[in-house]
Amino acid sequence: MQSTRLPLSGIRVLEFSHAVMGPTSGLILADLGAEVIKVEGYPDGDSTRRLSGFGSGFFTFFNRNKQSIALDLNTQQGKDVIYHMLPRIDVIIENYAPGSMESFGLGYKTLQPINPRLIYCGLKGFLTGPYENRMALDEVVQMMTGLAYMTGGKKSPTRAGASIIDILSGSFGVISVLAALHEREVTGKGQKVQVGLFETGAFLMGQHMTYAALHGTPIPSMSERVSSWGIYDLFTILNGELFFVGVTSNSQWERFCRVFDRPDLYADPRLRNNEDRVCSRAWMIPQIQETLAHLSKSELIKKCDLAQLPFAPVGTPEDLFSDPQMVEGHNLLRVSLPNGETCNLPTLPIEMRGQKASLRHQPPLFGEDTKSVLDEFGLELKLGKDSPTKDCQQNESLFGKEE
Repeated sequence: MQSTRLPLSGIRVLEFSHAVMGPTSGLILADLGAEVIKVEGYPDGDSTRRLSGFGSGFFTFFNRNKQSIALDLNTQQGKDVIYHMLPRIDVIIENYAPGSMESFGLGYKTLQPINPRLIYCGLKGFLTGPYENRMALDEVVQMMTGLAYMTGGKKSPTRAGASIIDILSGSFGVISVLAALHEREVTGKGQKVQVGLFETGAFLMGQHMTYAALHGTPIPSMSERVSSWGIYDLFTILNGELFFVGVTSNSQWERFCRVFDRPDLYADPRLRNNEDRVCSRAWMIPQIQETLAHLSKSELIKKCDLAQLPFAPVGTPEDLFSDPQMVEGHNLLRVSLPNGETCNLPTLPIEMRGQKASLRHQPPLFGEDTKSVLDEFGLELKLGKDSPTKDCQQNESLFGKEE
């Protein structure tokens, strides 16, 4: 998406967020061309700037292409800045705890009269219902909805290896915002939209709930699942490496048997179609394992490509830095890290007009755009002696000026 005008050019967003869910919504909108202004609380900023462990990558990855302004929303001056900006804002995104935005005087009911065209996206743990005032986290929802059970089983429920509930909820936030913007074109009015972590997790479990309703039996976890496909498994290959191979159609079965030189399996009447192969897995899968065991990863990739099968060597996140599809497909952006170095990180998994989203703004320093943004909105910034950076808001330094 390198053209001068990006799909969401002209849309201006205020993002009140932290962690993953809210920043994901802002990231997607920003990558698609919206002007996303991240409002960080003075004097500490987004707490994810300081996380360690797995959280140490949150801020850098989810906050590119945004501007950062620092405001103390506990002061009238900080609130007044938002009120002043609001008529020129299209969208607000927030994923604070229930009631937080209202406590700042920035709830939808307060802001809607100032800008009736405003789209206000609340990203919460739970939507309307008995749990709506509870706090929630990605892992909480994975445990509640059965995702952790599906991943690890009843005795060792295991969260997925990425913040998939947060990220999908943030993506649903973008869907709701785009739908509301489209409706605004018809009605001229904005609205409040909400997305819930819990409800997102439940949506993911819909396929398994359907299984339970159809079969009337307890749902097995993924480790004990009854496969829908004859071959859909990890196999141990040369040097003890693991390699996934799937055979999900009769034409794939024919190609598998031909390329891997197993005419005996193709001729076996017990393996004619997928349903037959599912019923024969107990004796068939050991046969497939024997066929693949002596092959190296590179040999197996070549054969699976030749047979046009779904396949995958078992990788790690680090492998993506050098993966040919990521590198040669231009799916990586060179992003600055907090330690002063840079690395390549994934772009949006979207192409429009044959182009991908670009990097227009590195993940911002805390408050680095405060002065330039406030100047754009006709507000003057006077720096106090305790300001952490030359562009960072001191909570008694805002004075309006004529536009």
